[in-house]
Amino acid sequence: MTTLSATPLDAAPRSTWFRQLATRFATLWPLKAAGTMIFMVLFFMGYFTVLRDPLTAPTMMPRVAADAWIPFSAAAFPIYASLWVYVSLPPAFIGSLRPLLWFGVWISLLCAFCLGIYWVLPTAVPSAGIDWSEYPQLAMIKNVDTAGNACPSLHVASSVFSALWLERIARSVGAPALLRWGNALLCLAILWSTIATRQHVVLDVIAGIVVGLAFALPSLRHISRMAPKFL
Repeated sequence: MTTLSATPLDAAPRSTWFRQLATRFATLWPLKAAGTMIFMVLFFMGYFTVLRDPLTAPTMMPRVAADAWIPFSAAAFPIYASLWVYVSLPPAFIGSLRPLLWFGVWISLLCAFCLGIYWVLPTAVPSAGIDWSEYPQLAMIKNVDTAGNACPSLHVASSVFSALWLERIARSVGAPALLRWGNALLCLAILWSTIATRQHVVLDVIAGIVVGLAFALPSLRHISRMAPKFL
């Protein structure tokens, strides 16, 4: 006599992918935490050095018709700021040392490429004509970032890079489509926020997407050849 199980048919797969992610997260976590923190400190040192001392005067980026399609929104700030959590997720869910180190190499190359462009060909965002004192959180960013280091948007490039790595990781553990769509939507929301906060213009975002793809795709091919089962 066959006994019907009371357990839902998708419970085992769901438990499996969740356990895999939890195991990956716990693997090498002190190294991941320290490495992410050190990386961000070094990145910001380089970022603000280039921002304050570019080779030439920044060129003002033009607005295009599409910029008018995305209105300013102060509510975009939390999404914009979420990047710093988002970009820490791919290394957090890498399950072994060698691919973790290679992830660090590739994201470092992406950042170095953008910083090199900012130094040699600096760009800035045109004034949005907004009284930033009415938006204290955004005013803080405007005062620190001074609307420079615009094109390509490193915010966008690193978001696209992280989204593709997270998609590969999610597929490798058999994560549900809902989680993968959530990853894609969060990436798109971050891209939107860069324009909605008036930190970037559309051309910055397009350039950032190109840079993100230019580094993410070869990095994933490289990792797949080197360690096909790591993701």
